[in-house]
Amino acid sequence: MSEQEFEQIASAEWERVPDRFKQKITNLALLIEDDVDERVRKEEGLKEGESLLGLYHGIPLTERGSEYGVGGTMPDTITLYRLPILEEASEMDRAFRDAVRIVVRETLWHEVGHYFGLAEHGVNEREEEGTNRFDI
Repeated sequence: MSEQEFEQIASAEWERVPDRFKQKITNLALLIEDDVDERVRKEEGLKEGESLLGLYHGIPLTERGSEYGVGGTMPDTITLYRLPILEEASEMDRAFRDAVRIVVRETLWHEVGHYFGLAEHGVNEREEEGTNRFDI
C-alpha cells in the first residue's frame, strides 16, 4: 500500500471520531511515520522484534491546568506507524484495505483514549469490553 493511500485511510478514519469526542480535542496533530525510531524504542522500553502501532505524546486532557496553552504550546501528537499497521493488517482474515482501516481505526481510538487521560490498563479494559468503537 502506498504512503498516499495509507494517509487517505488515516484521514478518513480520523474523520470518523464522533463529534462528542472531537469537540473536546484541541491542540493535537495526527502524524504518520513508517516505523518507531530508536529514541521512541528506548523511551517505550521496546525489545528486539517489538513495535508499536501508534503512540500518543503530550499532556492528557485530564492533566491540563489553567496555564495550558499560555504562550507557545506545541501540539500533542498521535503518531500512526505505517509499517507495523500494514503488517498487523496482513495477518487478518479480511481484504487487506479493510484490514488496514480496522487497524488504523482501533489504533486511533486507543491513542485518543490516552489523550483523554486513560492509562494503558484503562484503554485495554475498554478494548476488552468492546467499548472502544467510534460508533458507540
